[in-house]
Amino acid sequence: MEDIIQEKISADHLLYVSLKYTKTCDVIKNLLLRWRRMIETSVDKILWHAKTKKKISSVPENPVKKIEEIKKLFKKDTNFIQVIEFYEMLRKIEELRTERIGEFRKNVTLKILFKGEEINVNLEKLKEYADRLEKFISSTKQFLLLSR
Repeated sequence: MEDIIQEKISADHLLYVSLKYTKTCDVIKNLLLRWRRMIETSVDKILWHAKTKKKISSVPENPVKKIEEIKKLFKKDTNFIQVIEFYEMLRKIEELRTERIGEFRKNVTLKILFKGEEINVNLEKLKEYADRLEKFISSTKQFLLLSR
């Protein structure tokens, strides 16, 4: 959990401090990358824990297989599944087509084209993601601590 919490603290700093003073798409992208690392760390920890508890037979090496396994483990947790779907976009963030809108302004937006859909990542959207991630971390903690 410490690794996950450290990633979250760094991400929170980007969201609540850096973005407040430096309204650029680079800060948004760095935040998304930080969240990606946090989710990856969570997925890895959950899968290893699930293996030790014999909930799964092995931990897949392939990231796509990891996602499939996580979706099976948390199929009843809709927020968790939404975060994993968000993570699928984050995994490809560097190669997706993006557009910068309103940099250095209150309405700074990173427009991302993912699976044929336009996603406008602005301050409001980032807060929505942050709320989901807070619940995701809570579910992760519960899984890692309660199934000991």
